[in-house]
Amino acid sequence: MRSALLLLFLGVYTVASTLHLALSASPSRINPLLATDSASGEITGWVFNGLFKYDKDGKITTDLARSYKFRDDRHLEVELRDDVVWHDGSPFTADDVLFTFQLVKSPKLFTPYADEFRYVERVEKLGSHRVLITYKKPYFKALQTWMIGILPKHRLENEKDIMTSSFNQHPIGTGPYMLKGFTASSDIVLEANRHYFEHKPNIEKLHYHFLPDPATQFLMLKSHKLDVGGLSPLQLERQIGPEFKRFYAIYEQPSHGYTYLGFNLRNPKFKDRRVREAINLAIDRQELIDILFFSHARVCTGPFMPGSFAFNPDVRPPKVDLERAKELLKAVGYTEEHPLEFEIATNSNNSLRMYAAQIIQYQLSHIGVKVRIKAMEWQAFLNTVVMPRKFETVLLGWGLGLTPDAYSIWHSESTKKGGFNFIGYSNSEVDRLIKEAETTIDQRKLAHIYRRIFALIVQDIPYIFLYIPNSITAVNRSIKGVEPSIIGIMHNVIDWIKP
Repeated sequence: MRSALLLLFLGVYTVASTLHLALSASPSRINPLLATDSASGEITGWVFNGLFKYDKDGKITTDLARSYKFRDDRHLEVELRDDVVWHDGSPFTADDVLFTFQLVKSPKLFTPYADEFRYVERVEKLGSHRVLITYKKPYFKALQTWMIGILPKHRLENEKDIMTSSFNQHPIGTGPYMLKGFTASSDIVLEANRHYFEHKPNIEKLHYHFLPDPATQFLMLKSHKLDVGGLSPLQLERQIGPEFKRFYAIYEQPSHGYTYLGFNLRNPKFKDRRVREAINLAIDRQELIDILFFSHARVCTGPFMPGSFAFNPDVRPPKVDLERAKELLKAVGYTEEHPLEFEIATNSNNSLRMYAAQIIQYQLSHIGVKVRIKAMEWQAFLNTVVMPRKFETVLLGWGLGLTPDAYSIWHSESTKKGGFNFIGYSNSEVDRLIKEAETTIDQRKLAHIYRRIFALIVQDIPYIFLYIPNSITAVNRSIKGVEPSIIGIMHNVIDWIKP
């Protein structure tokens, strides 16, 4: 008893630290093969590891892999770490890699991530911690393919239906944090993995407060109940003062994503390109940015991010031309007596998208177009509107990786069930160029092909590309070890120290 009191007096015993964050939508499945929404993706990222990952400079480095080498253009040999255990204490081995590959290719699993593995011919086990990956042909994303989280064979090999498995709510991974389980529309708490192969995270718990209302999230920030939280441009410019900035450090950088208005190209209203062009000419993107972002954003000109090899600087946003827009609609048969009417569907928990929809509604009224707005809770929106393709237009955003891959969103093969090409876009030349790019290792040639893809997609107007917002994050100043990076502010959370 006396020794315990002495240790306490000396400060050996410390209160477990907790990092408080916010989650605006409820995750659906905590499974790297099924996490298709941002909430699921964020939580999944703490629980699972891939063979490879990006370092803080955006360069590819090893994760569950210890080392690798290309025997030639089609054969990748990977040595796996032998010091990794799953959250239940079982060892991670080559069998888990083989199992994950077999699962992602299974016809029983509906996942858009299967496209990432379309050029993997086979995976062979060379030893307990060594695999040989054979590609059907040279592939420009050979390493990035294996950034997807690896699943535990011993936990899932006897599951009859992975899609509905309880594992998706009670996952077992190898990541720095563990999730005991979660229920929809409630807080989520992750606990530090004491056996994490890099090192045990310094912060014991990550507490995600379920805050679907942005106003409530902002109030939590202002009252210092969150350690990390996003700020809108309006909040940054008009709603915080010196006291807020004394408590929080503010980090701002361009986001790796854009917001768009997507047309359901299967809908008769939007099959005629002239209708899409009229809408394109009537939407004032700069006005959207001025109203919503106070200059903390830029106009989006196409499907790939500025700064990436795929960006085409020669493609410019259209100038607003209301008279030309009216002429195009009239040529199709729309008049004041018979106006074009359609619905914009979006998710209700994103206030900026809600405001954007209202501004677009107002802008399109200037050319006689009548717009209705339907806003829904995120999971209901995904499950009943987006994935079943039951929409006329959707106002959504894409977060993009550091290595763009046009296949999953823009190739016609990705219109299948579970695919990300849910608008039904199809262009045979774009399809051909995407396939050509996939086997192009020469970076200069790859950039040329992708810039052509960029221009063709913009020309077809499947989306109205709107804006690229800046990411603005407030972080508790007392936290040590924060290092801003191209891959995000939280890339090194396991090294953070919260007093």
